[in-house]
Amino acid sequence: MLQQTRAAAVIPYYERFLERFPAVESLAAAREEDVLTLWSGLGYYTRARNLRAAAIRVAEAGAFPLDFAGLRALPGIGDYTAAAIASIAFGEPHAVVDGNVLRVVARMENDAADIGSARTKERFGQTAQGWLDETQAGAFNQAMMELGATVCLPRNPLCQACPLTAMCRGREEGTAAQLPVKLRRTEPVKVEGALLVIEREGKVLLKQRAAGESRMAGFWDLPAPEDAPLAQVGARLGAIRHTITHHFFTFQVHTGTLTRVKVAGEFGWFAPKGLGGIPLSTTARKALKLAGIL
Repeated sequence: MLQQTRAAAVIPYYERFLERFPAVESLAAAREEDVLTLWSGLGYYTRARNLRAAAIRVAEAGAFPLDFAGLRALPGIGDYTAAAIASIAFGEPHAVVDGNVLRVVARMENDAADIGSARTKERFGQTAQGWLDETQAGAFNQAMMELGATVCLPRNPLCQACPLTAMCRGREEGTAAQLPVKLRRTEPVKVEGALLVIEREGKVLLKQRAAGESRMAGFWDLPAPEDAPLAQVGARLGAIRHTITHHFFTFQVHTGTLTRVKVAGEFGWFAPKGLGGIPLSTTARKALKLAGIL
């Protein structure tokens, strides 16, 4: 949950999730829809699907993997997560390399190579592996990550408080504040659209994303005008904004009416009190709050 999401936002989700799924077996036995419902609002929903898939794999195996290779084979676990678990939980000698560690390496080595490059990341990872105290791998990795998070800051590094100042080449050369270098930047993509809040008898109309429709498959969202061509677009309620990586979405939210109220298939009518029991998209959540329904 902490990947791509702030801790303050995660805590209530984490508590609700563990209350509903207290063990790997209960998560493995859960329907995907139930998992996505509890994840609704956190975004990056592939994480939730991978977490459930990993739970199924662990439940089938009868035990949690105890080494880097076994961890790395689980859905959703890459080198960083596998190294963190293997070193901290099991004492395996694998260096953790996240953004904080890359920054420490770049400054310690006074290396201006592009950290957006896979080759640079691999080389910096080898450097971190060379520094690793294999007798205390977990403590070393946590110390490296903490150093980058609290002292070797992206802007205005606290060099005077750093225990590694005497060994830092970037500090010696006066280049620490300019490192690391990341040259490749993805251009932002701006997307505009509209969403309709269509109500009938105290219920609101939602459309379910089709299977195979990106990572949001199975989620319920407000219909766009093109989704409901028979609807009449009414008053504008305002606008909402939503960001996914480098995509910046702006949706104009309008009321809507349907002369033909019978809907089927991917559409459904939901009472406000029932919205907490379905996987509801973040855009729908924001728009319904704007409309005073949530």
